[in-house]
Amino acid sequence: MQDRNSGYFPHIDGMRAIAVLAVILYHLKASWLPGGFTGVDVFFVISGFVVSASVDRLPAVGGWDGLLRFYARRMRRIAPALVVCLLLTATFSALLIPESWLSETSDKTGRMAFVGLSNWVLASTGNDYFSPKTEFNPYTHTWSLGVEEQFYLLFPMLFLAWPKGLGGKRVSLGLFAVATGASLLYAVFRAHQGGHEIDAFYLTTTRFWQLGAGVLLFQLLSLAGRFHPPAAPSSRLSWRSPLLLVSLCALGYGLWAARPGHSPWIDGLWPVLGALGLLGLLQQSPGGLVGRALSTAPMVIIGRMSYSLYLWHWPVFVLFRWTVGLDTVTTGASALLCVLVLSWLSWRWVEQPLRHGARWKMSNARWVALGLTVLVLGAAAQTVLVRTQKYTSLSVVSRAPLDWYPYADGLKREYPDCRIKVSYVPVASGEARLYERDRCPGRPTSRRQLFVAGDSHALAYHEMLQRLAVLEGGTSWLYSSGGCALVGLQGWHGPNPACDAYVREVLKDIHNRARPGDVVLLAGLRLPRLSEQYALFDRKLVWAAQFNDAAAVDRAAEVDHWIAELRPLAARGIRIVLEAPKPLLPAPPYRCSDVFNRHNPICVNGMTIDRRDIEELRSPVLTGMQKVAAAVPGVTIWDPLPRLCPGRVCLPTRDGHPLYFDGDHLSGYGNRLLLPDFQAHLRSIERAPVTTGR
Repeated sequence: MQDRNSGYFPHIDGMRAIAVLAVILYHLKASWLPGGFTGVDVFFVISGFVVSASVDRLPAVGGWDGLLRFYARRMRRIAPALVVCLLLTATFSALLIPESWLSETSDKTGRMAFVGLSNWVLASTGNDYFSPKTEFNPYTHTWSLGVEEQFYLLFPMLFLAWPKGLGGKRVSLGLFAVATGASLLYAVFRAHQGGHEIDAFYLTTTRFWQLGAGVLLFQLLSLAGRFHPPAAPSSRLSWRSPLLLVSLCALGYGLWAARPGHSPWIDGLWPVLGALGLLGLLQQSPGGLVGRALSTAPMVIIGRMSYSLYLWHWPVFVLFRWTVGLDTVTTGASALLCVLVLSWLSWRWVEQPLRHGARWKMSNARWVALGLTVLVLGAAAQTVLVRTQKYTSLSVVSRAPLDWYPYADGLKREYPDCRIKVSYVPVASGEARLYERDRCPGRPTSRRQLFVAGDSHALAYHEMLQRLAVLEGGTSWLYSSGGCALVGLQGWHGPNPACDAYVREVLKDIHNRARPGDVVLLAGLRLPRLSEQYALFDRKLVWAAQFNDAAAVDRAAEVDHWIAELRPLAARGIRIVLEAPKPLLPAPPYRCSDVFNRHNPICVNGMTIDRRDIEELRSPVLTGMQKVAAAVPGVTIWDPLPRLCPGRVCLPTRDGHPLYFDGDHLSGYGNRLLLPDFQAHLRSIERAPVTTGR
């Protein structure tokens, strides 16, 4: 039963339970409740409503005292459980999650989550809420807390006039109406403008209207004298019953039918309307069937723990994804059990004592100061955990970074008297990396320029290029754009106008900079992947994509295209090297090389592949490259396969060292292994006479 004096209404906890269960169900398996992510929209409405009622219920206090009281209460409500969750998440992340493309935004997101800015970080990454990077980021869920915390900074300013009589209430209502309307119009504008789905999802400017709607509902009910329910609520059917049914339908429709890329507008509208309807109608008549259902003990318990459940479910799910997986009944049930235990411990021993414990009595100013200090120290502690990861991690990847990452960090130790200067030079296609020998003893043995261009596989030669500069001198230019290989011969890939524009600009820049005798290495992924960092691909579909008739036609057309594109460079005496397709692996080694992750579903196909299979898969591409080399003088093919896969089976390691980072990108050790072979190829082509022509 509701406590009218305390302002507690159990059906609100029941609504919180629906919201948090929807979010958890969606995050566990999205197909079970496709729109479950809009449970956060319901939370926003409830938060706006409850925080308004909470402030209204307290004795009126103006000025700085009122602000300090508000922020102290918010600090006690949000900060303790958040800090504990973030620090434990950071600890386990440092132990179990290595640095990678999947996790590259995680650390900054976690650091900014301490100060309520993680939603801005996520909005700036270019990855939406439904992308793999966010699914593997243990702090993604804190975006909504950032929205709420930013809302709470604004709330007192707009609510300031509310305690000051009827006139003040009307002023506050007007301010919230204007701010809410402006936010809603902005959300609609961004939705119809297109291309802003990421910003619209994460930012407070497009979410304020959902929290503001909850505030406006409270204010309207309060002004109408309908906030408190009747002393003896009736359970009989009334005119409110069909409206409750409509509200439930709107809420249910939103939780089921909301679509990625359409939130908060328009698909966020339905859960908001449903939540507003339920809050408004049940506030006046909580004794009906819906009110009683929402007020049952299980719903109330879940609702009271909803903050802790929300905080803990996501990092637990993500850590399971990184380790044993989250795909089977056993792992899913284990993850849920961990969530329940951690959430109860957080609620019982962190949330409740600090919110209601008498021993924690302090002035509001001290609570705010203490809270801010703890948040800043928490962010600093998270930074320390990240920077010391290579000493503390359980992951072989983090403990042996020189072998796994092609960053060439070991060069300073190997060649203490030599430095490599890495510059970023603006070019029309973005920027190029320039590698130059700097302050090294001895005279360089080469003055050639080496131009390396391609997709992320070109970037994976970062270490080899730096070592080449140390050993031989000369300069190397690196052009890289993800997914854009030059002479890709990817008949399975289809047209890509953005890559075509990038390729044109890269070739133009090389043409302007290269001199006769310089070398161009065109590197890239030229085979359909067998695995991604976050997914596996069906072997039969991979082979079908490579060998179907349409792919053969596209590949033949691409051969003709590249013969025409490369002839002008070759005619100037520029030597062109095509990197033959490297072996691919059926699983990413960095995710399958530890005792705690080798049984992850991503590793089910193993990390080895027969050499005959790779030779078969790459045969049409190699044939196309040979046609290009035969038609364009000065074009040669460098084949890393014999060095990477000398036996019948292609392995992920050599003498205990990784050859690859993921299923196809070279590791640091792989760079070092291939360097002598590449140097030998350079010497062989440099011995050939330079031919120029018109």
